[in-house]
Amino acid sequence: MCLCCHRSGAILPIVNKEIAPDGFTRPATLAWGTFPGPLIQGTKDAEFNINVIDLLSDKSLDLATSIHWHGLFQKHTNYADGPSFVTQCPLVPAESFLYDFKALDQAGTFWYHSHFRNQYCDGLRGALVIYDDNDPHKDLYDVDDEATVITLADWYHIFNERTSDTCVQFNSLNGKGHYPDGPLFYPSCYRFEMLHLISYRLRVVSISCDPSFFFSIDSHQLTVIEVDGISVQPLLIDSLQIFVGQRYSVVLNADQPVDNYWIRSLPDAPGRNFSNLNNLAVLHYAGAPEAHPTVDPTVNIPTSKLPLVETNLHPFTPSPVPGRPVPGGADINITLNVVLDFSVGKFKVNGVSFDPPTVPVLLQILSGAKNASELLPAGSIYGLEANKSVELTIPGGAIGGPHPVHLHGHAFHVVRSAGNSSYNFDDPVIRDVVSIGNTGDQVTIRFFTDNPGPWFFHCHIDWHLNAGFAIVFAEDVPTFRRRISRLMPGRNFALFNNFINITGHT
Repeated sequence: MCLCCHRSGAILPIVNKEIAPDGFTRPATLAWGTFPGPLIQGTKDAEFNINVIDLLSDKSLDLATSIHWHGLFQKHTNYADGPSFVTQCPLVPAESFLYDFKALDQAGTFWYHSHFRNQYCDGLRGALVIYDDNDPHKDLYDVDDEATVITLADWYHIFNERTSDTCVQFNSLNGKGHYPDGPLFYPSCYRFEMLHLISYRLRVVSISCDPSFFFSIDSHQLTVIEVDGISVQPLLIDSLQIFVGQRYSVVLNADQPVDNYWIRSLPDAPGRNFSNLNNLAVLHYAGAPEAHPTVDPTVNIPTSKLPLVETNLHPFTPSPVPGRPVPGGADINITLNVVLDFSVGKFKVNGVSFDPPTVPVLLQILSGAKNASELLPAGSIYGLEANKSVELTIPGGAIGGPHPVHLHGHAFHVVRSAGNSSYNFDDPVIRDVVSIGNTGDQVTIRFFTDNPGPWFFHCHIDWHLNAGFAIVFAEDVPTFRRRISRLMPGRNFALFNNFINITGHT
């Protein structure tokens, strides 16, 4: 299913439905009743008007919801960003919220998901693509459409409030997969149809809640042309690791002998393999036998010779790194130390665990807060002045890693990547999710404060976010406060009141 957005708008109902993507039936929370949700499509600089309607009724699952449009900067429309208790109150049943925003100067591969508690792990997630008629790489591929979008996801047989990050049941590619003890007769592999000697732009999207995936296609190389909505210099690879929330566009040339080939998406988790068709899809050339590949996927596992290395990625269009070209050379330099406090079972960033406030940060600003020190939750709000370069250094090694961190409202230059001790202030990759690596890593990113508003920064492993691994950047509060009172309708206040009345949340 595809949802095309035009000025007239689109409706996105959020519903409960029992589904069995892997042969096991369970209730889920879904957009338009599908897993993944419908592909949302638009064009560069398009105006999106998406009316999200909360039609949830299953009390064994969360009834409130909100939607985040991951990777979109929401320039001047911070109120439409979506994270509950940061930019909005969550919707409650029978409520709707019009997310109206423009994709200003953005094109590429994005996604959308619930940003209320762990709800997206129950199914509320899908891909979003913004096409560019002037894509600088359009001569490299022939086909780029709904059929070439690949979503990688984990799936659980128990509901999110009782789920830990260790009990994933199966992993899906475009909603299909097979759990280890599931019925063998269940059609468990997604199949991609390809024409010989045609080039395809595959948009690979991690809509996972937890694991990263090692993605590859047997006997085929891939050319990376986009990372998290940013065009990059073409880079030839044969495999890539994709972390939660990341996206890659890769060009696949269907130039191998006409046959069937395995598409592999192995989770970076203990005990995961390719037995019983787990973690596999099929690349089917038109004219090949109507069968799965005949080679046992557990025996002849290809060895990667050209794995993706993040430091080999460079922007297609030169983009100066904000600040001076030395470590600590930004106007604002912040180190974020992350630990897991076993005594309370919470992550802490610089000694503070993020606890969602009862009043969204945006509403606190609108209600009169003039600077970050007046905002709640105390210790989790970092004020940023306007038009400043910001450097964030996040040491790796926190338990449960490597942790992929995501910044709302911006893309950032990765001046030091995980697994690397050097800095690149000339042409580092620009993205919006980055792994902070392991012990000894000092992942460092840079961005510029040109987008006023409260912006979430958090681990995108959803269990870790909801265990406190998050902060909020309150960017240029004076400008935002003046602007938001004119731009934002009063609906957030109504949602806040209804949320309290129906849920009893205080």
